[in-house]
Amino acid sequence: MSPLFGPLAGLGRSTLALLGAVGRVAIYAGSATSHILRPPFYPRELLRQLLHIGWLSLPVVGLTAFFTGGALALQIYAGGARFNAEAVVPQIVAIGIVRELGPVLGGLMVAGRVAAAIAAEIGTMKVTEQIDALVTLSTNPLKYLAVPRILAATISLPILVAVGDAIGVFGGYLVSTSRLGFNAAAYLQNTVDFLQPWDVTSGLIKGAVFGFLVALMGCYHGMNSGRGAQGVGRATTNAVVSASILILASNYLLTELFFTA
Repeated sequence: MSPLFGPLAGLGRSTLALLGAVGRVAIYAGSATSHILRPPFYPRELLRQLLHIGWLSLPVVGLTAFFTGGALALQIYAGGARFNAEAVVPQIVAIGIVRELGPVLGGLMVAGRVAAAIAAEIGTMKVTEQIDALVTLSTNPLKYLAVPRILAATISLPILVAVGDAIGVFGGYLVSTSRLGFNAAAYLQNTVDFLQPWDVTSGLIKGAVFGFLVALMGCYHGMNSGRGAQGVGRATTNAVVSASILILASNYLLTELFFTA
């Protein structure tokens, strides 16, 4: 092969590998989605995953939202002061948290915690041949392991986003009233008057999509984990990285869809 075509061949191989990975993930996602409404169902496993994914993720999401809201208020005030527009802090904090930062940061925090845990758990089950044991017992591993986690994450993340939105707006309110000299009643009134129902709803829809992606990536990489501790570690890393990239990419697409006339 000519040296000129070496880089092109490498680029072609990388492109084909990427397209193959996208196709495998799409097939896996379609298969998992098709099993959600088909029996058998595992409500006990679903409740356990709701507790693990939803309730136990609340502290990290709440703390992230609180400090993000406070920092956002400080930055908007400092930037608005250059144009004598400090009064817009309540409105911009509210819309920034509810539309973008709440869903995205909540999704990324859950991705770091949940996608890694799911990939490690399922990858370990594969290495120790527990998934093969499920098949031997006539239990579909996709149905028993993936579907409850995907469904629980899709349900839990919009709730976490809603709680995170409230905490984030409160963080901005607390910093603005205690550090920036805003009147508390006026701040709350401006926040309520400015926000529209679609602002909140769009963030909750994003949360559901992000939750689906987080659990999907955790399950996919866990079930395709390599052998040994190194394979499980690689699957855990890939799950977090791919979930984070998909969250950011889908956030742009959803924002384009929701807010572009």
